Amino acid sequence: MIKVKLMEFTPNPEKVVAAAAKLCYSSVGIEEITEGLDEETTSKFIKMLNSYGHNSPVEHVSFTFGIEGVSRSLTHQLVRHRVASYSQQSQRYVKLDAFEYIIPPSIEKDEKCKAIFVEAMKKDQEDYDKLVEVLKTSNLDGYINEHKARKKCEEITEKEMKSLKSKAEKSAIEDARYIFPNACATKIVVTMNARELMHFFSHRCCMRAQWEIRDLADAMLKEVKKVAPNLFEGCGPSCVKESCSEGAMTCGKAIEIRNKYLSI
Repeated sequence: MIKVKLMEFTPNPEKVVAAAAKLCYSSVGIEEITEGLDEETTSKFIKMLNSYGHNSPVEHVSFTFGIEGVSRSLTHQLVRHRVASYSQQSQRYVKLDAFEYIIPPSIEKDEKCKAIFVEAMKKDQEDYDKLVEVLKTSNLDGYINEHKARKKCEEITEKEMKSLKSKAEKSAIEDARYIFPNACATKIVVTMNARELMHFFSHRCCMRAQWEIRDLADAMLKEVKKVAPNLFEGCGPSCVKESCSEGAMTCGKAIEIRNKYLSI
């Protein structure tokens, strides 16, 4: 199950955006830029920016999320949003002795499909474990021979052997991981500025987005609305503020979708 935590965000995000906007439209200096920016005035500045389509001040605030319980398939889609920073759990450095996986709802609800899926995941784990052991042994033999040739001696100290075994296991893990499926669960930390988040929501909250990343986008939107409701008012797929941008590929549920996101 997807878990999203808003770890950190720019303090007073709406006030920061309003201050940046105020600087653009007035003669005040940086010492006076935040004067008079109470909640009501801040809200007015943000609404003005939205009406003007002036989005650059929105880029001054950022939000950092901790995300887990998602698939590698999702993160492959997520990192296509390039104006962001990502730190993902590594399969290269973390040995997965019992990897978790995400089951799509369409497979979860069908007993036959689920049985096939779970069996495939079980086999992937078994084959991964076998590969790690075989590669580890093979790698260690090679490293020992290289070490002896380089040192021009037959003796290997306990400390040297420990280092060679660690190196052999690391090499085994980084190649054995290729057997894991897109369903493999992962964890990731994501930072986006508010403008990129709005762009992300417009694409990934849409019904045309795959179910998993849409669920993630919905969860992220709920989190940012708790701390910056005016800034993210009306966010969601394009049909929330405008007409559907999907043309012939529209889901045909614009009113229903609009009502859903306006109530978040």
